[in-house]
Amino acid sequence: MDRRRPRRAGPAALRRRPGGHSAQDGGRGVNTEEDLLARVALTWLAEPGTRSVHRLVGELGPAATLDLLLDGGAPEEWLRAAVAARSREGDARSVAADALARTQRLGARIVTPDDEEEWPPRVEDLRRMVLPGGHRRVDRETAPPLCLWTRSGWPLREALDRSVAVVGARAATGYGMHVATELGYGLADRDWTVVSGGAFGIDAAAHRGALNAGGLTVAVLACGIDQPYPMGNAALFDRIAETGLLVSEWMPGAEPFRPRFLIRNRVIAAATLGTVLVEAAARSGATQTFNRALAVGRRPMVVPGPVTSAMSVGAHELLRERPSARLVTGVPHVLEEVGRIGADLAPPARAPQRPRDLLDDEATLVLESMPRRGTVDVDRLAARAGVDLRTALRKLSLLEELGMVRRRDNGYALVTHPAGAPGTSPARVSGSIADPPP
Repeated sequence: MDRRRPRRAGPAALRRRPGGHSAQDGGRGVNTEEDLLARVALTWLAEPGTRSVHRLVGELGPAATLDLLLDGGAPEEWLRAAVAARSREGDARSVAADALARTQRLGARIVTPDDEEEWPPRVEDLRRMVLPGGHRRVDRETAPPLCLWTRSGWPLREALDRSVAVVGARAATGYGMHVATELGYGLADRDWTVVSGGAFGIDAAAHRGALNAGGLTVAVLACGIDQPYPMGNAALFDRIAETGLLVSEWMPGAEPFRPRFLIRNRVIAAATLGTVLVEAAARSGATQTFNRALAVGRRPMVVPGPVTSAMSVGAHELLRERPSARLVTGVPHVLEEVGRIGADLAPPARAPQRPRDLLDDEATLVLESMPRRGTVDVDRLAARAGVDLRTALRKLSLLEELGMVRRRDNGYALVTHPAGAPGTSPARVSGSIADPPP
């Protein structure tokens, strides 16, 4: 598959699939126009992620759940109050119908769990997400989305199949921006989708890196896809919409309220195979995405920063406090975490190999016993090195072949600045040095 050529999908917001609803599949089944309208209306009445709404959709179906909520039958008091407050602003079905029409005018589409070709299956793991110590509603209400708005020609499931989230600080340092750009470029260049939230700083750098590589990137928004936030990244969002994907759980026109960023973060964490954190202060929304990745069983990765940088305090604390967090320093490490076993191993970090590293103990002794200046005869050199004459001759032959010593009329002299290792055979360079035959 050529992931650099988006396959244009039609703007139709409705796709029909055979089957019936069940409690296990989150309401998958016949995706009638009524059900699609109901899903959109439910995302307006209650914020995405509300567990009781998701459960009711699985048990009753979207349309019946909407009827129940509008009749005051929500299971929790706070949800009944929220539905009543929204209903005073307008009729839920009318609002949903307007949203569907607006979606089509934008050339966007709505993806639901009924569409098995487009729905990203990993987000269903949000059913089992439990955040330790979660006392806020946004930490408890982490159910899978009821539907997703997308703007681009890429099928959503295909785009997220091989994907990695790269998140981090908005007030990023030059170091963090460089690392995020390199990660975005390197992952996209290897046909991995780069997912982030479109924010200033690390998010934007990762998106741009992927775009510069001609690869695929997905921005998951906390507002409507027709007014991406922040507006300072408008040109970036236009580029992403052209060659990648803009994704949101909120209908067109929805505003980016602060709690919605945390609601959005659970989708970034669950839809990808792993999350890479690049720079995070002591209190950072990016660490919330990281914690959600941990809670849903995704690969958690942290890029270390300078210990003197306030923008890396949160990242370093996660490395200290979370045993499963993996330190990564580049694309090879990331791919080793999320790639196929045995196919994406990162090479171990090694310093550049020098000719001296190829010498055995006796050759090293002979070389170190050479005078810094002038020449030395073989008898005296053997005595200085503490080896027999035969061994000294063999090692001198090797050192001469490697360009480290030079034979002269009255003995051997050290080559002070060898240009390399001329005459070295590939076998000797790639492995340990074997004695040449006597």
